[in-house]
Amino acid sequence: MNRFVPSTAPIAIVLAFAAAAAPRAQAAGALPPGATPVLAAMQAELEHSMAALKGQPMPPYFLSYEITENRRTAVSSSFGALTSSNEGASRALDIDLRVGSPALDNTHAIRGGFGGSGGGGGAGAASIPVEDSPDAIRATLWYQTDRRYKAAVEQFTRVKTNVQVKVEEEDKSADFCSEPAHGHAEKAVALAVDRRALEERVRRFTAPFASHPHIYLAQASIAVGVESRWYANTEGTLLQTSQPACRITVTAVTKADDGMELPRYQTWFAFRPEQLPSDETVLAEVKKIIADLEALRVAPLVDPYAGPAILSGRAAGVFFHEVFGHRIEGHRQKRAEEGQTFKKMLGQKLLPETFAVYCDPGLDRHGATELGGHYLYDNQGVKARRVPLIESGVFTGFLMARIPIDGFPVSNGHGRKATGAAAVSRQSNLIVETTQPVTPAALKQELLRLVAEQKKPYGLYFADIEGGFAITGRSQPNAFNVQPIMVYRIYPDGREELVRGADFIGTPLSAFSKIAAADNAPGVFNGMCGAESGWVPVSAVSPSLLLSQVEVQKKEKSQERLPLLPAPAGKS
Repeated sequence: MNRFVPSTAPIAIVLAFAAAAAPRAQAAGALPPGATPVLAAMQAELEHSMAALKGQPMPPYFLSYEITENRRTAVSSSFGALTSSNEGASRALDIDLRVGSPALDNTHAIRGGFGGSGGGGGAGAASIPVEDSPDAIRATLWYQTDRRYKAAVEQFTRVKTNVQVKVEEEDKSADFCSEPAHGHAEKAVALAVDRRALEERVRRFTAPFASHPHIYLAQASIAVGVESRWYANTEGTLLQTSQPACRITVTAVTKADDGMELPRYQTWFAFRPEQLPSDETVLAEVKKIIADLEALRVAPLVDPYAGPAILSGRAAGVFFHEVFGHRIEGHRQKRAEEGQTFKKMLGQKLLPETFAVYCDPGLDRHGATELGGHYLYDNQGVKARRVPLIESGVFTGFLMARIPIDGFPVSNGHGRKATGAAAVSRQSNLIVETTQPVTPAALKQELLRLVAEQKKPYGLYFADIEGGFAITGRSQPNAFNVQPIMVYRIYPDGREELVRGADFIGTPLSAFSKIAAADNAPGVFNGMCGAESGWVPVSAVSPSLLLSQVEVQKKEKSQERLPLLPAPAGKS
C-alpha cells in the first residue's frame, strides 16, 4: 500500500543561500571542484574497502556510500500557544554493497518469504559525525562496510537457494545496471534562523481557533531545513548537493454530531523563506478553514454514488499519483506479487489523445508554485531527467531506478528513498497536461450535461483533498482511494451543496477510461509519499478533470460521541 499525504513538516526563516558550484568536466572518480572533506573521506574509504575486500572469496562488485545531513529549525503551536520549538543537525550513512554479479546479486527478491527488497541498501542507516572529521567519518564507514559485507554474503547464499527451488521467473532481467559516472559539488546552504520570530508567527496562526468551541484540534507548524547529501560509488560518481525546504502547515479538526471527524489542512512549500506566504495570507486561509469546518460540521452525509464528477487540479493530481504513478514504477513490473496493471500496455492508448503525462524532477516550479519533488541526482547517483509516460494519450514508459526490467535496461533517474531504506523507482514531479483545455465554467456545463444525460439528481465536485492511497499488489483488490475533504453536490440548476463523508474509490483501468475533459487552470499538490523505500517529497500537477463516472463510498467514522464537558470559557 502506498500513501500520499500533504507535507506536514513545519517551516520558515532567514536563509543565507550560497551559490551552487557549476559542474565541470572531470575524470571519473576525481573529486569535483568545491568538494568538502566529507566527500574526500568517502572516496578514500571506498577505495580502501574495495581493495581490502578484493581478496575475499566473494568480493563486492559494487559499493556506494551516501551521507545525508539534515539541519532544521521547527516550531509549532496550538490555540495560540507554543507546543514545541527545536533546532538540530544530524547525519546518517546508507551503504549499498552488492556481491555476486549485476545479473544476480544479494538484493534479488526472495520469493515466497522475506528477503531482498529488489533494491540496494535498506539495512537501516547508521549515525555518523556531524563534524567534518575525515578520521571519524572513515572509522564509521570502515566498520559499517564490514558489517554490510558480511550480511550481503549471507543474503546472497539465500538468494541462490531461492532461485534454485522456485519456478522460473517471468522477468529475466538483471538485478542492477551500470550508469555513467558524475561529478558535481554544490556549496552547502548556510542557515540563519530567528527562532523567536518563528515562534511569534506560529502563535498568531493558531490563535483564531481558540474562540471556536467546535474546533477541538488546531495546530500550525513552521519549519525551515536544509538537506545536504554526499554520494560516492565505485563507478567513479562523486556528488555533493544541498537543498533547502521550507513549509508552513495549518491543521484543524472538528467533529459532527454523528462522531465523524472532519479535518482541514493547508500547506505552503517553498525553497526560500522569502517565497513563503505572508502572515496576512496565512491568516486569511485560517479564517476560511474555520468557516469550512463550521459548514462541514452540519453538512449532510454523502450517500454512495456513481455518476459524473469534477476533480479540482489538486485532487486530480493525487488521483493520477495513486491511479497511475505507483503502477508505472519500474520495480513493480518485476515483482511476482505486484498487480502489474500497465506492464503489457506499452504503446496502447490509455487517455484521450489530447493528454500527456510525464515526470520531471528537474523542474523546481510550476508557474509561481515551487515543487517539492525537485532534485538534481537521485539516491543512486543518477542524474535527474524528464521521463515521458503518456504522449498523445498513448502509454510510453516506466519510471526506472537501477533495477532493470524487460525492455528497460537502465535507470532514468528515479531511484529514490528515505534515509535507511533501499532505493526503488519512485515518482518525483508528476505533470498532467492537455492540448485542448476548456474554461472551468465550460467544464461545469459539461458536467451538468452528463448529469442530465445519465438522469442523475446531481454531479459531484471534489474541491480539496487530504491525500490518498493505492493498493498495487495481487493479494488484495487492485484499487485506489482518494480522500477528499471538501465535496459539493452540483444540481442541474447549478446550485452547489457542501456534503461530508465521501471517499472516491475505484480501480485504475476503469477510472482512466472515464476521463473526458480538462480545464485550463492547473493545480499543484505538494506532499510526502510513503512506500517501501520510505517517505519522499513529491509533487503532482494537473488541470481539473471531468470524469463521466466516479464511485463514492462512505468514509469511515469514529463512534466516539462529542465531548461531554462544555468547552472552556475562552472557547465560546
